Amino acid sequence: MKAVLQRVTQARVEIAGQTVGQIGPGLLVLLCAERGDSETQADKLLAKILKLRIFADAAGKMNRSVQDLDGQGACGGLLIVSQFTLAADASGGNRPSFTSAAQPEEGRRLYDYFVAQARAAHPQVETGQFAADMQVHLVNDGPVTIPLQVL
Repeated sequence: MKAVLQRVTQARVEIAGQTVGQIGPGLLVLLCAERGDSETQADKLLAKILKLRIFADAAGKMNRSVQDLDGQGACGGLLIVSQFTLAADASGGNRPSFTSAAQPEEGRRLYDYFVAQARAAHPQVETGQFAADMQVHLVNDGPVTIPLQVL
């Protein structure tokens, strides 16, 4: 599975002008399931995301995870958005190929699994809608953007 994390001060997802998910400070997680991925990859990726120390501590160093965002036990939000285009391969020309992306049914299953696991492990989880035409609005904090992939 692949993800692109963006540390945000706020983020929201709109579908047809309606907000379907939004967070304050936390992580926007753009998530892609690829062919051959399973729950094992989803679990590893989620564990990495929850523990990744990319938020500033009192000294301004990246020493806090989304789970200890304010340093006093309060956590930040996760906004999880499906994005199969992370599987793009543009090496063969000007039109990207998405053949490494999971088939839609499998992608939805793994996305739903990832979201369910995230909700079980983290108190504030919002989402977009799988396969919808979404508009994602965010204020990237830093900016901090980190690609992750687990095999």
